[in-house]
Amino acid sequence: MFCARGPSDTPERQCFAFTCSHGDSPENSIFQCHVFRCDIPEAVPKILYCFGNTFRRVPKHRQLSEGNNSAAQKAPLDFLFTVTLDFREDDGKGNYSACPKDKDVFKFKVNTEKLLQISVQQSGPQEIRIERCFGLLISPGRNVQHSDMQLIELMSMAYAPDTRQYNISGHWDPSEKCFAILNTETEKDTRVFLTVAVDLVLVGIQEPVRFTLETKAKIYAVSERFWYLSRKAFSEQFNVCLKQVKVGPEPTFEVVKVESQTEKERRTHNLNLNLSGTNRAPVEPVMTPQEEAEDSEGDEPLLSGSGVVSKEVTDEELLATWAEVLTRWHANLATRPKQVTQLCRKTVPEALRGEVWQLLAGCTDSQNLLEAYRVLITKDSPSDAVIQRDINRTFPAHDFFKDAGGQGQDSLYRISKAYSVYDEEIGYVQGLSFLAAALLLHMPEEQAFCVLVKIMYDYQLRKLFKHGFLELHLKFYQLERLMQDQLPDLYDHFVEMGLEIHMFASQWFLTLFTAKFPLHVVFGILDLFLSEGNLTIFCVALALLKSSRKELLSHEFEGVLKYFRVHLPKKYRSESSARELMACAVGTKVSSRKLKKYEKEYQTIQEQNLQQEDPLERYERENKRLLEDNLRLERENDDLGHELVDTKLTLNSRVDALQDHNEELERELKGTTKLLRDTEDEKKRLEAESKSAKVKACPDCASVFDGDKLRLSNNPKEKPEDPDISELQKQIRELELELAQTKLALVESECKTQDLTHQLSAAVAEISTASRSTWLTKTLSSIREAATNKKEPKE
Repeated sequence: MFCARGPSDTPERQCFAFTCSHGDSPENSIFQCHVFRCDIPEAVPKILYCFGNTFRRVPKHRQLSEGNNSAAQKAPLDFLFTVTLDFREDDGKGNYSACPKDKDVFKFKVNTEKLLQISVQQSGPQEIRIERCFGLLISPGRNVQHSDMQLIELMSMAYAPDTRQYNISGHWDPSEKCFAILNTETEKDTRVFLTVAVDLVLVGIQEPVRFTLETKAKIYAVSERFWYLSRKAFSEQFNVCLKQVKVGPEPTFEVVKVESQTEKERRTHNLNLNLSGTNRAPVEPVMTPQEEAEDSEGDEPLLSGSGVVSKEVTDEELLATWAEVLTRWHANLATRPKQVTQLCRKTVPEALRGEVWQLLAGCTDSQNLLEAYRVLITKDSPSDAVIQRDINRTFPAHDFFKDAGGQGQDSLYRISKAYSVYDEEIGYVQGLSFLAAALLLHMPEEQAFCVLVKIMYDYQLRKLFKHGFLELHLKFYQLERLMQDQLPDLYDHFVEMGLEIHMFASQWFLTLFTAKFPLHVVFGILDLFLSEGNLTIFCVALALLKSSRKELLSHEFEGVLKYFRVHLPKKYRSESSARELMACAVGTKVSSRKLKKYEKEYQTIQEQNLQQEDPLERYERENKRLLEDNLRLERENDDLGHELVDTKLTLNSRVDALQDHNEELERELKGTTKLLRDTEDEKKRLEAESKSAKVKACPDCASVFDGDKLRLSNNPKEKPEDPDISELQKQIRELELELAQTKLALVESECKTQDLTHQLSAAVAEISTASRSTWLTKTLSSIREAATNKKEPKE
């Protein structure tokens, strides 16, 4: 182990960390780093000092040299510890009063802080002193794993004056979320199990020793009054078997076994708890916190993304039928073929699922969504940190998603981020990544995003997340009423235990069963859901309950929850059991009319509860909801304001660019006009020179000109042409050609100027039409006036 704390002159001085390893050899060891933060910086050195004393180790060479003595070869030593447990509740007057007990069942009040008191006393000729209490932990249920225990705050620890009894007290706030089961009123004649553990550091033992006590409790309202108070404390005896590894003034021991008297009686009489519907091996002795938990497949949940779905087709006739149906479907996308529903109930071939799902969801013509997706992935999401955290936990058992930074996780991140930006009201919700991952296994991410949007909007899955999950609670009530009608014995069993629908069915509705079940089950459920709609969720839920009815009836509260979490998904790892489940779901009838009836019942109950509710509490809740809506609308308004400002800046820059271009064209037009005038003046000058040219010296030359016109000579004798006249005529022709070209360029420049003027007018009109806010209209009007003022001086 390695311990460290942050530098004292940095903000990290409040942090400390330690590393530990698990394994028999460096090759198979697993190294972990645990980082903590303490709000009291001065307490960090004390914590590290406690860690150092608790996990101090004897060097291996000393163990080897001292392990050869004869004392180490002695038989294991047994020590008996008696642990007494008591609870006290805050009486609202600054004191703590004892919690009453009835047949080893503690009676608690909801939302009441408690003081937990534990006394440990050792009996026997040889004594092992307790150095300190390392931790005090609580968890609802029984037979819980060490990782399920929750640490509570220690208040005091010390020996009593008789030096044989070690007293420990801790503060427990049951209102924390992890203790929800222990802070909810229990129904009549029901109880919940409670596990308390205390880790003790014993002198001469390197690792803390854990004593675990299991008891029961009933939870009552705060106003409940108890008239009978049992003074008998709850106690448990523990047999600690130690092996001495060093003799001398300061002997050291290794823990061989820690076993409670209850466990010993169970083992002796072979009384095994039936928590999984089948006979189970005797309960193993309680391990210390540093021991590796047994890798039992029965206790580990099935990882999401488990299972292999083969793309091989065994039913050629089914494949041919699907091919024919898809051909007709593509020919007429507006009408779904009648055979599709029955074919989906049988199964959709794995190779065709991507195409069929897109057709069922209506994503064949989603070019707008595809274009929107390419834009959305470039924007920032306010839920980016949550998305990054969730994608690492989505389908970790599947090769496509297991690698951090791989193609699967990158695509899943982009889809989740794009939807969180697309749906601003809902944003990103936990569980969305599982559904997106199932779609990604069958189609490219652009098409997967389109199908996800259709499921959330057209199939109304997003309604479950709105308004504080009001729609989700309605679904819970409807499922509860369906259970009451179709599974009355299981419904009564759940009511007696105080087990509510939301404790096991939340993930079913929010993730469409994609989070825990094997992939071949997930894909079959999605086939039915996309084909038949929201009723599929109720049908599958009832099918799961019907197929596991006997096992659920044999469990108590914690056993039922564990069965839903661990054993139920594993039950359908084989394709044959999955087919039986889907057949049962198809055969389960749930009518929309009955669900409507249940919805009216639920609304009536809610209205009655509102009438009975304290008006102040109702107004506070409504005010809280309105504040949340107001904050959401303010965020949307800010986003729209930013977008409008960006649009305004973009349009202003575009108008400025067009104005600059127009000015440049006007300058070119002026230059061309000036050049044209100069050319015309040059032409006139040359014409005047040609008219004034007189040839007087030679009578023969004078007879050639008649004013400004050249005439043919009557003299049949040809006379040579004057070179100067030819040169002048050539210059005149060139000037005429240049004049024609200049006029053509002038016309083209005027056309370009007119086109740019039309474009500028159209752009200004488009800006005026797109804008709906008053301040933008005023801004555009000021731009037009400024442009008009610029033109008037020029004219």
